[in-house]
Parts: sequence; C-alpha cells; structure tokens
Amino acid sequence: MDYKLLMNTAVLAGVTMLKSGAETYRVEETIVRILKTANVETVETVVLTTGIFVTLDNPDMENISVIKRVESRGTNLNRIGCVNSISRRYCAGEMTLEEAYTELKAIGGRQYRRVIYNLATIGVCAGFAPLFGGSFPEIGGAALAGVTLALVTTIGKYLRIQGFLLNVFSAFGAALTAIFLKSIFPGLHMDTVIISSIMPIVPGVAITYAIRDSLQGDYLAGAARSMEAFMTAVAIALGVGMGMAVTGILQPGGGLF
Repeated sequence: MDYKLLMNTAVLAGVTMLKSGAETYRVEETIVRILKTANVETVETVVLTTGIFVTLDNPDMENISVIKRVESRGTNLNRIGCVNSISRRYCAGEMTLEEAYTELKAIGGRQYRRVIYNLATIGVCAGFAPLFGGSFPEIGGAALAGVTLALVTTIGKYLRIQGFLLNVFSAFGAALTAIFLKSIFPGLHMDTVIISSIMPIVPGVAITYAIRDSLQGDYLAGAARSMEAFMTAVAIALGVGMGMAVTGILQPGGGLF
C-alpha cells in the first residue's frame, strides 16, 4: 500500500468537497472511509470550514500527518456528487488507488459556461417574482434586475472582488435597477422586484448546512457557517439600503427619479 498516495487521495477528496460546500461531517466521513481501506491502526481527521487535519499511523510505517488550508468555498453539488461516486467505487474495490486519485484530480472547472450561469440567474430572479405575488410587469422587472445582478457578479469574479463586497455591489446594482424601473413604470411593485432579484445570492444553502452540522454535533462548523450566512445577509441588506439611500427612497418624498 502506498500510504502517501492514499493520504493524498483522501485529502484531495476532502478539499474538493469542502471547497464545493459539503458539510464538514460528510467530508470527515469520506476521508475516513478512504483511509480505512488500508486497514491501519490509527485514522484521525478533523475538518473545519477553513482547513483539514488528517493523521494516518500504523506500526509498520512512519506517522503521516497532513494539514490543508482551504481558503475559498462555494456551492457545487456536482463536484460533491463526483467525489462521493469515486469514493464509493474505490472503497468497494471497483477501481485502484491510482485511478481514484487521477479521477479526483480531473474534477474541476465550471460545470457550465458562464453564459449558462448568467441565464440561470436571470431565470431564477424572474421565476421568484410570481411566488412573491408579482405579475408580468414584476417578472420582467426582476429579469432586468437579474441581468444587472449577473453582470455585476461576472465582473466581480473576474476582478476577484472579495465575497462580502461582491454581495454588496450585486445587491446595490439590483436595487438601483428596480428603483430605475419604478421611475419609468409607476405601477411596478418595486419591493417585489428587489426581493426577487436578490434571491440568487441569499445564503439558503449556508443556513441549511449550518443546521445540519449543528445537528451532527459539529457546533464549531455550524457556528462558522451561521456567521457566514449572517455576513452574506448583512451584505445584501447593506447593498439594497445603499441603493435606496443613493436615490433618496428612504427620505419621504425623495428620490432622484
């Protein structure tokens, strides 16, 4: 057994899952399952939202410990599913360690082109409008606000703007678009357009994973994800508030338009 390759495979699987937004307990379980295929005496792993700590030890080998820092995280269920599939196949003996490592290395990049993501963002914004009581004008307005949201997000990721600021700018752009449309179409329900347009950046997944981690007893990871969700919500509120303040909407009878 190539213990070093085994460790690298397990850590790579864990890092890929953690970067893709998987729950910490699921990452730990995957790493442990891969490492236990070596039938070693000691397998220990601790996964936090920002890093992975793994130790592998046996009487016939030198202790192997790995610390891996994870700086960026997102949500990509496809990558999580790919890692789970490879892990299960390897643990079931359907593939060699070398094949598992090679396939894990091949996981990466975008699942879809940027234009597909942007079209999906616009569609989500428009789709939420009727759920919040909007009619055709609000659906169209939410779609246009979604265009602004997609544009700001694309530019922000290209410039590598930090996540909190990117959420502020995205919400700010969506709010400005809704306010501008309200000035052109007075009958438009601006609040429905704003709420619908910010839904793609609402931290619903982070909140769900925070609850799941907490229910699994991993309170540190749960608290970290809760704080992440809270900061995202603050960024969205700040961006929308700035948009309203800039146009004077918060002032009675005010407004640039």
